[in-house]
Amino acid sequence: MKISTLLKWITGIAEALLAIPVAGGLFILSTGWGALMFMFVLHLITLIFSIREQRFSSGSILGLITSMVGAIPIVGWLMHSITALVLLIDGALSMRTEQKVE
Repeated sequence: MKISTLLKWITGIAEALLAIPVAGGLFILSTGWGALMFMFVLHLITLIFSIREQRFSSGSILGLITSMVGAIPIVGWLMHSITALVLLIDGALSMRTEQKVE
């Protein structure tokens, strides 16, 4: 499994956890928006590996945007949900193409 694929799964699961209504918002607030800064850096790292491995990077770009607007209550929840879906689907498709290559 390529590093970009693993990072897409990790960021997708983390985004899904942040998308849990109330709990995700409380977690973000309790960390003083540190969780959003951490996710921004993690999405940036995933983007760099995706580009280096010539993989789709739309989920990571969406994640960077989500990390910037994630503090807005309803918009943040919607963006975290969409980003989680995009990253998890992208991770699954990446695994599938990696298996076909081998």
